[in-house]
Amino acid sequence: MVFEEFQRRHRELVWSNDTAAPVVWLRAALLRPRFHTLLDAALTWGPDSVAKEWSSLKSEGSEETTRARPITERILRHIEEGRRRAAAGD
Repeated sequence: MVFEEFQRRHRELVWSNDTAAPVVWLRAALLRPRFHTLLDAALTWGPDSVAKEWSSLKSEGSEETTRARPITERILRHIEEGRRRAAAGD
């Protein structure tokens, strides 16, 4: 998935500034976690980049990150598990 497609599919993330930098879109997706949005983010930026950005957000320690953490981490684990199973042919 290309970034423009991600923007089109997830306009609600940065509705007030659709010209925001890609990292702003990714951070918004991580802080307002929904499975389909984070899956699209992983397809757009790659799962490793999504995980790296999540680590960066966690290190900042904002209230928003603390609030999103349980759901975001559960979703990211499920995406990684799906990726692992696909690679193993399960």
